[in-house]
Amino acid sequence: METRQFRTTDEVFEYLLGFVNVEKGQKTEFKLDRMRELSQALGRPEGAYPSIHVAGSKGKGSVSVMTARILEAAGRKCGLYTSPHLLRWKERISLAGSEMDEDLILQAMAEVLPLVDGLGPEAFHGGELPTYFELTTLVGFLAFRLAHCDAAVIETGLGGRLDSTNIVDSAATIITPIELEHTEWLGDSLAKIAFEKAGIIKPGRPCFLASQKPEALEVFERACRERQSPLFPVAEAAHIELLGLDRRGTEARIALQGPGPLSEAQVYRSPMVATVQAENMALALLAARALVPDLDPAAAKAGLARASLPARFQILATEPPIVLDGAHTPNSIRICLESFNSLFPGPADLLFACAHDKHHAQMAEILKDRFQEVTITRPGRFKPSEPEAVAESFGLREGRCRLIDDTAEALAQARETARAGSRPLLVAGSFYLCSEAASAWESGLVARPLP
Repeated sequence: METRQFRTTDEVFEYLLGFVNVEKGQKTEFKLDRMRELSQALGRPEGAYPSIHVAGSKGKGSVSVMTARILEAAGRKCGLYTSPHLLRWKERISLAGSEMDEDLILQAMAEVLPLVDGLGPEAFHGGELPTYFELTTLVGFLAFRLAHCDAAVIETGLGGRLDSTNIVDSAATIITPIELEHTEWLGDSLAKIAFEKAGIIKPGRPCFLASQKPEALEVFERACRERQSPLFPVAEAAHIELLGLDRRGTEARIALQGPGPLSEAQVYRSPMVATVQAENMALALLAARALVPDLDPAAAKAGLARASLPARFQILATEPPIVLDGAHTPNSIRICLESFNSLFPGPADLLFACAHDKHHAQMAEILKDRFQEVTITRPGRFKPSEPEAVAESFGLREGRCRLIDDTAEALAQARETARAGSRPLLVAGSFYLCSEAASAWESGLVARPLP
């Protein structure tokens, strides 16, 4: 049989979409047997470099890129594995957030391909084919080894304990705030979800913990005791003073507990906008110091200044401003709205969509009274959604919003309405919706981002 060849990473993405994809709502049984088996066949690429593993309900992408950028500025060649992607699949596999050489990713896929191409479920442990996310993760691990990375920051996809990334023997873990999410997979209480996230904590390795609700905190404290893993709650391990935020980022004064140059208070700035980014910066500093104990504050500042991710309160420089935020849980929506109100206190419009499994009624209660014009749509076609039900939560029958099923048309009309009224537009509820908006921006529909 002729060996399949890929010329671009877009072709790799199309091939991988032929496997079960939980991000699209497809079902599978979560387990690590297949990942371990495939990784072993590839020489355990994830063991070729020390890694920091990141889980949580919100903020894990921001913390991951911050940590990777700090390590990069400190002289480490640092791989960064994140999800979801916004415009292109290869965004998931990068060098501290900068694009990786496409040939390396293609070479990694060429190593994975013989292990899966043309094989049926019976060829794999448990009698099931590998999933899209498992294969993407393997390609990422391999690409980092091929790139000769000497560090990597790995963000979990879903949960932690049985997440495909959890074959790494990480040097440290970070767990960001926990809230009710993916309850059909992770459980219907904070304690159950925290148990799944705590599955990434490795025996004897430090865990850096964001502020948590008591129910979740108890689970993490117990997991660390049982595994003899040092636990560092950020409120105890760092002194954080938020200095302010503006349209170009967040500034905070941070001093870490313990020895080393970072114990002296320093002013750090991130281009990501939100009050929570102050705590995220502290978590990233703590984790990076675990790999680089003598981390220079100047390198830390330089790394944080370069750390950014699309659709995390991303402000596009248009008239009027358009803000993209992938917030899709009640708590993340509150944080997003807090930042939006701080920077844009006057009249504003909203374009909202979310996947079918999100708590749209709770998010509607937070958002619907704030905006002058509310447009509800689909978050693209990648994930199942119920825009009619979402619109009902926002008050469709009372005329408090409009429903435009076609995403591109909704984006165009929402932008035009905001422009006609000289009002800022917030695009929120789904990374997939933000992806549609970002694609429109790239094609010229929406103007350039802030420099």
